[in-house]
Amino acid sequence: MRFSLFAHMERTSADQDQRELYDQFVTLAKMADDGGMHAVWTGEHHGMDFTIAPNPFLNLVDLAHQTKNVRLGTGTIIAPFWHPVRLAGEAAMADMIVDGRLDLGIARGAYSYEYERLVPGMDAWDAGQRLRELVPAVQQIWKGDYAQEGIYHSFPSTTSSPKPVQQDGPPIWIAARDPNSHEFAVSNGCKVQVTPLWQGDQEITTLMETFNAACAKFPDIPRPEIMLLNHTYIAEDEADIQQAAEEINRFYCYFGAWFKNERPVSQGLIQSLSDDEIAAHPFYSPEAMRRDNVIATADHAVERIKGYKALGYDEYAFWIDSGMSFERKKASLERFLQNVMPAFA
Repeated sequence: MRFSLFAHMERTSADQDQRELYDQFVTLAKMADDGGMHAVWTGEHHGMDFTIAPNPFLNLVDLAHQTKNVRLGTGTIIAPFWHPVRLAGEAAMADMIVDGRLDLGIARGAYSYEYERLVPGMDAWDAGQRLRELVPAVQQIWKGDYAQEGIYHSFPSTTSSPKPVQQDGPPIWIAARDPNSHEFAVSNGCKVQVTPLWQGDQEITTLMETFNAACAKFPDIPRPEIMLLNHTYIAEDEADIQQAAEEINRFYCYFGAWFKNERPVSQGLIQSLSDDEIAAHPFYSPEAMRRDNVIATADHAVERIKGYKALGYDEYAFWIDSGMSFERKKASLERFLQNVMPAFA
């Protein structure tokens, strides 16, 4: 099993300096590179200080000049916000600049807050259909001289200019949960990225079973790789575990607030949640965070992640976004690099 880092700029207060947050993001990415991780992933979001990432290609091109070995992945591009000709060309240009280190993760998106602002009137089902039209088009545009009469985008014969450095283009990863999205990824020769949410290790098992069923449905297509993205905190002791569980629980409560899209937003910050609101959440709690995520000392983290390896996961992505201080993120990542990864060497 290989390991990667999934990270963004996180701004939880108007007092935080955005440039300092970006420098911290770069520091974590350089730690991942120096520590032997396989990749660094960063995504796309708009108008939300919760996750500042308007164009991941910009971040990844910058990281390419500050790292040596890690692959650089979009985790993830939001399909409905892109025209296929534009995405094919920008991804190819990024692949050229980063010398063939690009991986292209694509998803339908999660936040109606963003849908309202970039594609008004679109819902999650429509977003998924847009992804299904986008991905094959990008693959064909990289080959060149491709014309399309689609539901969402139609254009005459077009090629990507420039062409990607990697043969057949950067590997494409599809964020998948339900059987249809797994089958779409496998049938189109794409890799799969899964993210468990609130059902513990059983969900991680179920997601792998869904992936295996999709692979079995297309036996003539080579089995793609599958990556598990999971919130992770490597703690010093029990007190540190509990603090991290409380911090990640707060993060998830804010994620839920953004997802529901019911609270006022000003200057990119959502209206603060009270301690009572966080305590009253129907299924998020510090105890649930400890069950659903790898929040543990190094030895117990190794034990859990070995279980995921045994299920068949090829890559484990350390999701570091958590609302924690930079110092706590850095200390956790250092312990992961020094005390967890060597067990899988």
